[in-house]
Amino acid sequence: MNQDYVKELLLSIEDAPLDFSLIFSGKKSRKVNGLYKPASREIIIHNKNFEDGAQKEAQLIYTAIHEYAHHIHSCKHGGKLPARAHTKEFWAIFHALLGKAEEKGIYKTNIEASPALIELTSRIKNGFLTENGRLLKELGHCLIEAQELCAGIGMRFEDYIDRILCMPRVSAKTAVKMFLYDIKPEIGPDNMRFVAGIRGEKARNEAEQAFLAGKSPDTVKMNARRPPEYEDDPRQRLEKEKQRIEHTIETLRKRLDEVEHELEELPLH
Repeated sequence: MNQDYVKELLLSIEDAPLDFSLIFSGKKSRKVNGLYKPASREIIIHNKNFEDGAQKEAQLIYTAIHEYAHHIHSCKHGGKLPARAHTKEFWAIFHALLGKAEEKGIYKTNIEASPALIELTSRIKNGFLTENGRLLKELGHCLIEAQELCAGIGMRFEDYIDRILCMPRVSAKTAVKMFLYDIKPEIGPDNMRFVAGIRGEKARNEAEQAFLAGKSPDTVKMNARRPPEYEDDPRQRLEKEKQRIEHTIETLRKRLDEVEHELEELPLH
């Protein structure tokens, strides 16, 4: 497997709007397996990091897809990366590429090679994630009942949450939503919290179905919070970023004026 072949594999997963180069460094790095240079659009793979064996190719391909996701991310931002490279948007892009690579037989997790890992995964999903989700949903049911009982004795439900249960109100409210919206505990407690916070039944159902279909949390969150047309409009993306930067600059400028004024008021030592 050489660098040209790996580049062809990446392009077969998803074509990139901007060309890039892929280079095997021929070196071993203790820090990273690969990196992406947005200025020169270079993907560098430290191919000596991967030990010989059955999983060498899979690990190398995984790294290559990771760095390629940075390139695709950069393309969506007009050839530049955000200040923080590993955003939710990046992870959504990366996981989507991994999914396409699996469909094409270019990459596989190889989990089927370990019956013990398959069994443990089932225990984690059913015995912990699903069970914890079920308990949170049942908690929401109990809190609704507690609210009715508090009303019956003239007690403020907020006081019951704050000082009797010593529970954050946000957590209580979310648990109640999980029950009222009948969110499936199979998606796990953290994903249930996210779905419970989505406005609109249709959007909630779509997010829940995406989790049940095995989509990653970052992928589901990106799709739930951003309209599809926004993904393909780099101008709109850059205009939004420009507005955020301008707002930040204005806020900092006002704060700078306040600090300078306060300094002028202080006596000199």
